[in-house]
Formats: sequence, structure tokens, C-alpha cells
Amino acid sequence: MLISDLDGFLTAVAIGPELIRPSEWLPVVWGGEQPAFDDENEAQAVLGAIMSRYNQILREVEHQKFEPIFWTDPAGTMIAADWAEGFAMAMGLRPKSWEPLFQSRKHGSLLIPILALCSNDEGGSALGLNAEAEEEIMADAADLIPDCVIGIATFCRSRRSRNARRSH
Repeated sequence: MLISDLDGFLTAVAIGPELIRPSEWLPVVWGGEQPAFDDENEAQAVLGAIMSRYNQILREVEHQKFEPIFWTDPAGTMIAADWAEGFAMAMGLRPKSWEPLFQSRKHGSLLIPILALCSNDEGGSALGLNAEAEEEIMADAADLIPDCVIGIATFCRSRRSRNARRSH
């Protein structure tokens, strides 16, 4: 994963509806293979940086000041599609746990700017948007995603709290 994909992935893991342990999501970061580090110091530095960003995401969301890491093209345009693809990849780790958000009339729309940036297997819009609608969302996505992430985190946190109270 490149940094923007990784940031989207970590964001969904961190704020998602269900706790996912690093032992499950780190292999996805490495593409299903064992990472090759030169030595223990390099391994600790890389893992430390990943976990540091994970914790930073949690703090930013808690303080309602989330700043995603988007790729920027040479002209300075923010490209959020890689970030969104990483987010969607993490959602795929626990698809059933994301269903309540998809089904929520009030909060389900928080996913639209993120999923609209994802492409299907043929390279078209994952949501089946026409080119004009897709272009419009892409133009606004960098501005929309921080608020969407905070809203998704709030939704997931409230559901986790409600489920925890029910199980006691």
C-alpha cells in the first residue's frame, strides 16, 4: 500500500464498527506477504510509524479535526481516490458489521463521497455513477471526507456503546 491507501485503510480500521486487531489487518497492509525488513530497527520504525498514524487518526477524530493523507498530483490537486480505495478495503475485513451504516437512512449517506471515489473491476464508478456525477464528487471529496469520517466514527461509536450495554 502507498501512503494514501494506507491512511484510508487505517482510518476505516480505527473508526469502524468493530475492533480489528493488528494481527488481522497488518497482513493486508503487506499485501498478504511477510514484509522484508533489513533489520529489527527498521521493522520497529515502520510498525511504529503505522501504529502512530493509527493512534493519530483516533485522536483527530475524537477532537473532530480529522485530516486524511491524500495523494497530490504535480499540479497540486488532491487525489482522494487512493485513500477511498484503502478505506473500502478495510471495510471488506468486516462487511457484515458495516451493514447497519449502509442501511441507515440518516447516516448511510456519509459513505457516498468515499465509495463514489472507488472504482469497480472494470475501472468505472463502484456506485454506478455517470461520468459527470463522478467528476463532481471527485472535485468535492477532499473537502467532504473529513466530515464524513467524523460522522461515521460517531455512528459506529454509538452503535458499539449500545451493543455493549445490551450485552451486560
